[in-house]
Amino acid sequence: ELLMSVPKILVFAGSIRSGSFNARLAALAAKELALAGADVTRISLEDYPLPLYDGDDEQETGVPANAAKLKAMLAAHRGVFIASPEYNASVTPLLKNAIDWLSRPYGEGALKGKPLAVVGASLGQYGGVWAHDETRKSFGIAGPRVVEGLDLSVPTNSLDGKHPRENTEVAARLRDIVGKLAAEI
Repeated sequence: ELLMSVPKILVFAGSIRSGSFNARLAALAAKELALAGADVTRISLEDYPLPLYDGDDEQETGVPANAAKLKAMLAAHRGVFIASPEYNASVTPLLKNAIDWLSRPYGEGALKGKPLAVVGASLGQYGGVWAHDETRKSFGIAGPRVVEGLDLSVPTNSLDGKHPRENTEVAARLRDIVGKLAAEI
């Protein structure tokens, strides 16, 4: 009997704010992915502080150790799930900076050919959509495989201050997304 390989998926939030709805979404996604049979690693970008990307600094001192660790972590996983808010209808500076380092050196992105799910909670319904489009676009140089239906924008006011798992519509949509992500691996 052939054993099916267990999909190894990396999960993190594009926010490190205390009480972040996106950290909660990442935690819920990690739980749902594990229930779907995935081998899940959940990290926080707070544990991988990075200097602002600067090409001169990269030329002078090379890739920072935390960027190399993040890139190795991505390389060891077969799919990625990101829960991130929007900042001014775009990607958070924290996540954008990580993406910039993860895409270095040029043409050797850590996500080449891997499915990427981008979800998030933000104040407005459309801010999250725009931010997630920008996140996928920013990751483009790293070469993720675009899979339709791996996105979700949750207006935080629809959560009434509660955990995302308490909203049955959000929880059901998240289960659908993690199922699709796991199936793509």
